[in-house]
Amino acid sequence: MAPPTGGLPDERNPVLKQLISTATLTLGLLALAPAQATTSADALVRQISSEVIDTAKADKAIQAGEVNRVLALVESKVMPHVNFEVMTRSAVGVQWRSATPEQRTRLMAEFKTLLVRVYSGALAQIKDQTVEVTKTLPVQGSSQLVVQTEVRGKGEPIKLDYRLDKMAEAWKIIDVNVGGLWLVQNYRSQFAQELTKGGIDGLIATLTERNKGASKS
Repeated sequence: MAPPTGGLPDERNPVLKQLISTATLTLGLLALAPAQATTSADALVRQISSEVIDTAKADKAIQAGEVNRVLALVESKVMPHVNFEVMTRSAVGVQWRSATPEQRTRLMAEFKTLLVRVYSGALAQIKDQTVEVTKTLPVQGSSQLVVQTEVRGKGEPIKLDYRLDKMAEAWKIIDVNVGGLWLVQNYRSQFAQELTKGGIDGLIATLTERNKGASKS
């Protein structure tokens, strides 16, 4: 599936919205778990998926997409288990090396806000889904693992892959794949267009405007 062209991805696009919403939802499902050194990547997935789905189903505020409720959930439960520096660095690409510490901080903050915004819509879509782990594969030449799962409910199951790496004895999520589309890779192709036009500051400005616009809608 080719990523959309012409600037940053528009989450109003129904196909892309479904892909990103599902990816960010299930990224959260994986992340809502204790960071235990003895927990394997696939056990982590099995342990918390049903618990998180049940919690979201029972919370009408989350299902309604209440921003403050979702933001608090993401900040306290999801972010500690996602390596956002790795995700942002990968999405920005080679220009990350020339970014100042301040620019890197702003990029990570805006990228985080972008995904949290989509995540709020994803949580509101939880109905009768369950998550099943189907396979765990090592990434050759690295400490990373790809955990393959399926989100099952009405209709065809949605196949998902999660790339995790073990850092300081805890598994961290660094990318999510939905239907053959890696989330970070998709944003990398979009960010590249903005970087070509306006460099790091141009990308920060574009992300900031996109996030401000979304907060008003």
